[in-house]
Amino acid sequence: MANIYKNKFYEPTVTTAITVYTCPSNATAIVQNIQLSNTSGSKNVTAKLNDSSASATYSIAYASITGPTICNIAKGPIVLEENDALSLESTTTSGITAVLSILEISREDQNG
Repeated sequence: MANIYKNKFYEPTVTTAITVYTCPSNATAIVQNIQLSNTSGSKNVTAKLNDSSASATYSIAYASITGPTICNIAKGPIVLEENDALSLESTTTSGITAVLSILEISREDQNG
C-alpha cells in the first residue's frame, strides 16, 4: 500500500462541470481542501461528487464569492472510493482557479 499526496488544478474554460479528479480503481482518496481563488468579480462555484457505485452525482459544496478572495469549500475531508470523480462548475471562466489537495491510498505495492 502506498500513500500518494497529489494536487489537482482547476482553471475553467467552460461554465459546465469539469472533472478535476477521478479516483483510480485500485485506490481510495481523501480530498482535504478545495481552495478557490477569485481575482475579481462575483462567482458561484459548485463542487460535485460522482458516486460510481450508485451511478449518481451529488452537489457537495457551494460557494458564492466576491473577489479578490480565497476560500476553502471543503469544510471537512471528502472520501472518494474507487472510480468516484470530483468536478467543479463555475458561473464564469475568468478570474477563478482552484487547487485540490488529495491523499490517494493505493492498494498496490509501489515496489512491485
